Amino acid sequence: MEVHQLQMLRELGDLGSVKAVAETLMVTPSAVSQQLALLQKSVDVPLTRKEGRALVLTDAGRVLADAGAAVVNALADAQAAIGAYHDSPGSTVTVSAFHSAGQALFAPLAALLTTARNAGPENSVPRVKLADEDVAQEDFPGLAARYDLVLAHRMEHSPGWPTDKVAVIPLADEPLDVALPAGHPLAARRELRPADVVGQPWVTSRAGYSPADVLAAVVAVSGRPADVLHRINDYSTVASLVADGGAIGLLPRFTAQRVLDAGVVLRPLAGVNSVRKIDILARPETLKRKSVMTVCEALQTVMTELAGGTSPGASQPN
Repeated sequence: MEVHQLQMLRELGDLGSVKAVAETLMVTPSAVSQQLALLQKSVDVPLTRKEGRALVLTDAGRVLADAGAAVVNALADAQAAIGAYHDSPGSTVTVSAFHSAGQALFAPLAALLTTARNAGPENSVPRVKLADEDVAQEDFPGLAARYDLVLAHRMEHSPGWPTDKVAVIPLADEPLDVALPAGHPLAARRELRPADVVGQPWVTSRAGYSPADVLAAVVAVSGRPADVLHRINDYSTVASLVADGGAIGLLPRFTAQRVLDAGVVLRPLAGVNSVRKIDILARPETLKRKSVMTVCEALQTVMTELAGGTSPGASQPN
């Protein structure tokens, strides 16, 4: 049985003719007759009978029409409920981020939303549930099944996100800079090239993460191997090791600001593509919720402030 067939049966009982049903539903009489015939095939008792030239409901037809009315009413309630859910500005939004993004963005995001909530009507601003998920690039889209919004990163030259599975809202283009001890001879330069740094002792990330990708490009361009002492994914640990003077590393220009030691300086790396893209990933249907888009806009505001006004965030997904 189809809902529209049950609706036609209900209207026939109320209006008394196929022509009246067709006019009410703005379809042709033949379409009404065809759908009623299909409905009749789905049950083994007569639903209608002829009374002169009129088509009326049998007792079984009236029972089914009443049940159909309940179905139509329940469907309307369900549509109203999902509409209210989509339109509710204060519903909870779940957000995941890789570690450095979480360190840099979660606290300002929560503070921004709290300020807005305290200044406005009750339930006018969403609440967020935050989680850190530091995974390899190819695993970020899958997180959209568990979270409303996923902060993900990839190198600018790497394959794009699968837009048949997730919507993408750009958040920032963030360079990875060379992190040096403040007293290092290279710290006096305004910009560094692969040949300047490849021979230094390194602390970098595990394979599959942005610093390791950039260091691989440094090695490829310079034609010399890198002396990798440590493989650490946590940027605060990397900053501490660099400050200690035993190695240099790569740190993201914006999101590492909170973990930078006073003894660490950052210098731009020229000659290789060292830019990573930070994006918000979400399932397309999730972005229909007003509360989710409010959090997206808040994340863009926080990132723009963090990046000193250089964030390329957009209000609409790609």
